[in-house]
Amino acid sequence: MAHTPAHAPSHAPSHAPSHAPPHVPVHPPAHPPALPMDRRFIAVQGVVYCKSCKYSGVETLLGATPLVGAVVKLECNNTKYRPTVETVKTDKNGYFFLTAPKTITTYAYHKCKASLASSPLPSCQKPSVLHGGSVGAVLRPEKPAIIDKLPYTVFTVGPFAFEPLCKH
Repeated sequence: MAHTPAHAPSHAPSHAPSHAPPHVPVHPPAHPPALPMDRRFIAVQGVVYCKSCKYSGVETLLGATPLVGAVVKLECNNTKYRPTVETVKTDKNGYFFLTAPKTITTYAYHKCKASLASSPLPSCQKPSVLHGGSVGAVLRPEKPAIIDKLPYTVFTVGPFAFEPLCKH
């Protein structure tokens, strides 16, 4: 009858077992692997709201509603090219998605800021300071993406908001 030794044999390998990790993906990832941050094109997304009178002047979106047709601008002050400004309007959900010109890549994304340009509502015209909407928000890298067969990094800003004209 064989018995089990009390201590591991001294010739046992010191590295971890060679079995597969417990969470191996069954399907390949839906997106191509991420490329380095440099030299990808830039896309920017976000949402714009009109704040409620109750919270005018307060940094919150409580009671705010998505703003259709608001204009957001992306301004990039690249040293190689003249300053670039692109604008886009929000959809029915207040959402916007903008692709920057191909002269702007992630190599210089820190020279770009997104801000509120205009509101379609006469009663909700003042750009709020919330998340840098009135002064220009720094772009936050979100995820790599392939758009029109080209490598992009999608950046997120905001959410932004316009302040309503309220009578107190």
